[in-house]
Order: sequence, then structure tokens, then C-alpha cells
Amino acid sequence: MSNSQAQSQSTMDKTQLLSNVLRILKMYNLKETEELLKQEAKITDDISNSSQESGVNSVLTGYKSDGDPETYEESYLELKKFVEVSLDIYKHELSTILYPVLVHMYLELVYNGHTEKAMNLMKRFGPEQDFYYQEDLRKLALVIKKEHMNGNELIDTFKSNQFIIRMSRDTYSLLKRHLQDKKATVLLNIIHEHLYFDMYEGVARNKSQIDSTSGSVIGEATRQDNKVKVYYGIPKVPDIQTLAAPVEDEEEGTEQDAPDKPKKKKAKKDPLFSKKTKCDPNAPSLDRIPFPELKDNDKLEKLRAFREATKRVTLGSETLPSICCYTLLNANHTVTCAEITEDSSMLAVGFSDSVVKVWTLVPQKLKAMKNAEQLQEINIEAEDVFVRMMDERSGKTSRSLFGHSGSVYSVSFSPDRTLLLSCAEDGTIRLWSLQIWRCLVVYKGHMYPVWDVKFSPHGYYFASASHDRTARLWATDHYQPLRVFAGHFSDVDCIQFHPNSNYIATGSSDRRVCLWDCLTGNHVRLMTGHKSPIYSLAFSVCGRFLASAGSDCKILIWDLAHGHLVAELTGHDKPIHTLTFSRCGNLLASGSVDCKLKLWDFTKLAEDTSSEDVNVSHNPDVKSGDTYMLRSFATKNSPLIHLHFTRRNLLLAVATFDGSNP
Repeated sequence: MSNSQAQSQSTMDKTQLLSNVLRILKMYNLKETEELLKQEAKITDDISNSSQESGVNSVLTGYKSDGDPETYEESYLELKKFVEVSLDIYKHELSTILYPVLVHMYLELVYNGHTEKAMNLMKRFGPEQDFYYQEDLRKLALVIKKEHMNGNELIDTFKSNQFIIRMSRDTYSLLKRHLQDKKATVLLNIIHEHLYFDMYEGVARNKSQIDSTSGSVIGEATRQDNKVKVYYGIPKVPDIQTLAAPVEDEEEGTEQDAPDKPKKKKAKKDPLFSKKTKCDPNAPSLDRIPFPELKDNDKLEKLRAFREATKRVTLGSETLPSICCYTLLNANHTVTCAEITEDSSMLAVGFSDSVVKVWTLVPQKLKAMKNAEQLQEINIEAEDVFVRMMDERSGKTSRSLFGHSGSVYSVSFSPDRTLLLSCAEDGTIRLWSLQIWRCLVVYKGHMYPVWDVKFSPHGYYFASASHDRTARLWATDHYQPLRVFAGHFSDVDCIQFHPNSNYIATGSSDRRVCLWDCLTGNHVRLMTGHKSPIYSLAFSVCGRFLASAGSDCKILIWDLAHGHLVAELTGHDKPIHTLTFSRCGNLLASGSVDCKLKLWDFTKLAEDTSSEDVNVSHNPDVKSGDTYMLRSFATKNSPLIHLHFTRRNLLLAVATFDGSNP
């Protein structure tokens, strides 16, 4: 236990003892009670003040050093030379300690007032660190006084968390012997206080294996972070299957006028439902996450979606999808987000002037519900009661929703298309009715701008991601969040529900991808490998794989079964803001600010992954490059902001035309 922890424990023990004495005194009404109460109040205030001071100056315990400032640069140079002359088999793993040691040496020098020495150290060794750490080093170089350290997000992260380095036991033994032989006190103190070695048995990793999982703000994920079992399978839905027979009879009845067709209908078996007979052993139980019971209209809508899916084209390397791009003109600096409904009937767009606009993409117009007086005249027993409730004369091709103050950063439709979520710079999430076209609820919980919001695939639940470094799980009928997912060290930029609604994935500016369990609120997967903030996430149709992309222009494919990175897809040269899988799961589509839409052969990638023995150790092989890219499509100066596959596998894209680029 450190000195600060022991002192804190001692103070708590004294306070507890005093409280016990006071209770005894009160029992006997002793005169000293009043005097002791005053002493207790004073001690409580002192404890409160000291805890606040320790919170502000908690850097003290980590960076107070008696080391000679002249020895820091020499010690780092000696460590660097040791790494360079080491055997190649160990060199690459040993080099992973250079960056965190440099950072903590710099902060220690700054804290103890040796600004000039700190600046010389950073100027000499900073530029030779890996490219993905350069942005963090530039931010740290701005901190040149002890006072600058308080409240700095990056420094708080470094001083509150150990930098995680995954290293073989042989490599670690080599490093330990070197430090003991040289008696490098400064290095030993930094490594003991600020570095955590996640050791494993086996051969040391090579340069490419290390680079593939490096880049996070505090190092790699530990193997323990990915040990929990994840139920990534998709459970079958019996409610939908039970409706299959009656609706089929209904369809047959509508086509009895045609003499040939009934025979074909009777002979035909529904292949979609026959595939659902087996239960996925990796799927969660249906009652693991509680959901409201589906209404009959919801079941029929789901059944229609299943039946339409039977008519879809199966895509592949030889059968690429047709693509339709909706381009928003005269709005390249004002459009912030877009989303298309699951049935491809509506498009919602968020703007920087706080407006949310909804367009219809089908011949049916956007109607509003009749007023209260007209609704009283409707026969509620009628089969088409919902149709009668809508005002036919109110139909429009687009509608605008007003209420936010600040840019709208994300929009999300409910699966039944009756509700729309939006989040904005004002820190709120709004729930809109698409029947009366009004705001129903304003959810307040985040204290800073909310970057992303998503409805669960099953409705009812939704999740949000914010600048306050948390993600939250909500239910539409609760004002407060059900879960708060805390653990990222910077903005949570994007969020996505797993297809089975039991998990939520988050991507952050700390360059980590997390998978959270909605039931427990804990993270069950922690994945590192991105070199820049993450802007988009997409789960595969089977639920086992997760694709992530962002500012580093790469698409990373993760295997959720083990938390391993299996592929790194390259080809874009600007940030990627949208990813989506085809309905059949065979293709992955990506859209970027570079005005390109790319299609990737996910079937081949998954086959290559499953055909090899799954390496669950420390060094899985990562496939990289553009080997799996099937086709690239370019727009005319129109960055892509949203991609969507229809139920029949037509690919819809939303882009904003940027007339400023020649």
C-alpha cells in the first residue's frame, strides 16, 4: 500500500472511531457530546478539503521524484541503445516501452519544475516515436508548467492508468536483467509506477503483430479483458414463425383468380423459416434481456420483412448490388448526419442549424394524425382503424422537426417507423412522433454534446454516445438511463447495437473499441488497433464479427468470439464515416470523405478466417491490404455520410455535394 493510501485509510479509521464514540456519548446524554460534535464537523470538513486537494494534486504521488534531472536524458538514451542492440526476436517487443517511458519522464520533469530539461527530452526523442502517437505527444508538449497539468484530459489518463504492454516472459526477463544491472533508478521507478506488463508464455511477437494492436492511448488490451463468454449468436423468434401459415393462406386467397398460381403456392415451401429450425448454441436466451410483447401489427410487419427477404438477390463477388445515391445539394457545410428506415421508405437528415428533416422515399406521402375532434368519430372496432386515424389531406413529401439548440449529430428510426431519435450539441436526446410530428420526450443525462444515438434492432431500448466519455442505455418509457457505460478515456464517438440487442459496441477517440453487456453494464471485449478516432461501427449479419472504421482510413474486422483482430482493410485515403453489411451478409460496404464507396468480399474473408486454426494466444495473424476489395465507386465531389442495404439488397447511399472542390 502506498503512503497516500495508508494515510487515507488512517483518516477513515479515526473518523469511524469518533462516530462510534459519539453514538455511545449520546446514549448517556453526556455533556461532552456537543463539544465532540463540533470536533467531528471540523474533522469531516478537513477530510473533505484534503480529499479535494488530493484529487487536484494526485499527480504528486506519481511524479514526485528525487532523481537528478541531468540523468533523465542519459537514462532514456541508454534504454534506447539497449533496445537497438537486442536480438531481433526481442527487439520489437522491447521497443514498446520507449513511448510510455518518454511520456512519464517528460511529465515528471515538468512537475518538478525542470521545464528546459523536459523540452529538450521531448524535442530529441519525440519525433522518432511511432506516427500514431505523434498527436498525443504534440498535446503533451504544450504542457510546460505544473499548473498546466491540472484538468488536462490526456495527463489525467496517463497518471490514473498504467500503460499496458503485452510482452513474452522471455522478453520481460531480458528487460528486468538490464535494468537491475544498470541500476537505473529513474527507469525502475517509472516502470514500476506507470507500466503494466501483460505477460504470456511463448515466442515474442514480430513487428507487424505488434503494430496491428498498438495505437490506443494507454496501450493494448490485456488478455483478461477478452476472457468473458459473449453470446454473439442470433436467437430464433418463434412469434414470427407461428404467423407464417395463416399469412400464406391469405396470400393464396388473393390470387385464386389466376388458375396456375395456387398450385405453385401450395407446392412451395418457405425456405426462410425452414432455416430457422436449429438453435444457435452461441445465441443468448430469448428472455435474457426483457422486451415488451410484440403487438399483432408488429408481428405482421416483421413477417412481411421476412417474406420480402426471400425475394432478395444473394450478393457475392460475381453479383454486385445496384447502387442508388441520394445527393443533398447546397448543403455540404450544414448536413451533419443521415439515416434511412429499415424498410427504405423514409430518409431523415440532421443539420447544423438544429433542424431535423424527414423525406419520403416512396410514393406514399408523410401524413399527420387527425385532430382530437375528428378522432372521436372513428370506429375503433374497424380493421383499418389506423388508416382512418391519418389525415389524407395532410400528406407531404417532407417534414421538418424543430426543438434542438445546436448541431444535430445523429438520427435513428425505430424499427416500426413510428418514432425518430435525434441527439445534438445541446446535450439532449429527443424522441419524435412520426404520426403527429411533434417531440414526445427530451432525455437529459449527458452533460456535454451527444455524438451518436441508435435504436435497438428490436425497438424499445436505445443507446447514446457522448463527449462526456460515457455511453448510456435508455428505454423509451424511462426518463433516466438504465445503464451508464464508463471506461473510455476520451469522447465516445459512435455506438451500435448487436443484432441480438444484448450487447452494445462503442468506438472512441481513445482509439479503442469496447463491447458492453446490456444486462450487467460491464465491458466484455476491449479491442485495440486503431490509430485515430473511430467514427463508424457495423456488426455482421451472423453477429460474430464487428467492423470498425474512422479517421485512420482503415477498416478493422474483429472476431467477437475471442476479441481478436482478424483483418485490416485498406483502400480509402480519407476518414470513413459509414459502414454497412448486405442483408445476406456476403458484402461489406464502406463510404468515406474521399468521395468513394467500396465493396468488400466478406464471405471470402470469413471463410479464410474459419478455415485456419483459430489462434487464441497472443499473436493472431491479421490479414491486411485491399485483397478483399471487389469494386470502388466514385461520386462527383460528394462525401458519403450514410449507406443502407434494402431488404432486397439494393444499396442506397446518401452524400452531400461539395461544390467547393474542383
